[in-house]
Amino acid sequence: MSLSIQNNVSALQAFSKQVSVSANNVANSLSDDFKSSRAINTQGADKQVTTTITQSNTSGPLVEDPLKNDGSLKELSNTNIAQELVQQISAQHGFNANAKTIQSYEETIGSLFDVVG
Repeated sequence: MSLSIQNNVSALQAFSKQVSVSANNVANSLSDDFKSSRAINTQGADKQVTTTITQSNTSGPLVEDPLKNDGSLKELSNTNIAQELVQQISAQHGFNANAKTIQSYEETIGSLFDVVG
């Protein structure tokens, strides 16, 4: 496998992690005190894509706790659903672009083998 295709494969894995982290945020968006995470993809010196996952420490909105009659507050999740949607769409486009590159490479190699073979 060529180095270029290995880079595309690492990008596919990174975009998959990004979608997984975002999906976890959405799944837990209604959980009290849940802190969302963010997956950041970066390209290293070797052109491989790596993912760094960080957790947001920002507070979620405070609301009155309906289970208590003393007026106490509880913190909700800090997940922003709109931001997660944008993150998932962006990751999907990146994934599709890298998958198409691999597909084109395989088609080109296949055509070359047909000509040579």
